[in-house]
Amino acid sequence: MAEAPLDLPRVWVEFTDPADDGQRYRCDLTWLTSSWTCIFGTGCKGIYADRPDDGCCTLGAHFTDKDDVKRVEAAVLELGEDEWQYHAVGTATGAREDWTEREDGARKTKVVDGACIFLNRPGFPAGAGCALHQHAVLTGVQPHTLKPDVCWQLPIRRTYRTVELPDESSYLEITITEYDRRGWGPGGHDLDWYCSGNPEAHVGREPVYRSNAPELVELMGREAYEELVIRAEAHLAQVKAVRARGVHKLLPLLVHPATIEAQPSR
Repeated sequence: MAEAPLDLPRVWVEFTDPADDGQRYRCDLTWLTSSWTCIFGTGCKGIYADRPDDGCCTLGAHFTDKDDVKRVEAAVLELGEDEWQYHAVGTATGAREDWTEREDGARKTKVVDGACIFLNRPGFPAGAGCALHQHAVLTGVQPHTLKPDVCWQLPIRRTYRTVELPDESSYLEITITEYDRRGWGPGGHDLDWYCSGNPEAHVGREPVYRSNAPELVELMGREAYEELVIRAEAHLAQVKAVRARGVHKLLPLLVHPATIEAQPSR
């Protein structure tokens, strides 16, 4: 199935952050009410055709700041040999350099045997997939509390900009939207397969704002997330009304194209 176009029509909603009146959220309802879900191990083809089992873990993960590194560092100390295929490599000297490396001066997770050091490969007794994610599930904590920021946020994208108003006042605008191919930079266009706009991945039972609630709460705060839910529910009610009226030509203006193609009746 073909991926949705990058410049698709989107419905946006804005509201002031209940926790800080100096900032406003700008949220992409087209993406957040879509039926996207991670299909790693159940149909994901990987970002590179010659590494189909890697998902989006081939390149390793760049860290956003020192807190991001420290969070993963604490998780590394908890991982056992039975959970992490590359445990011996990642703990060889007890230093960060065992499991991180520098790329253009930025720290990231090390790439070993062609993919992220935390990626357990097919055939590993604990199962294929991110060792950090699997450890979180086994210990009953949310995966985003152990994984690098970019890993648990993808494919949700949060960006910031300062908006200057005519009266010389300003506010911080926080955008929550889809991390599409362009989020990877120019190289994103060269990925062999990508999930966010692909109907093959729009098979979730719940819309993104529900299925990724823990991640969105972490990104926005609880109060702002609850404001988002109100608006997302209203949007879905509008979509339902349009479907009931049979005005299908309006659906591309309200529903993510990949969701329409994957689940035309929803």
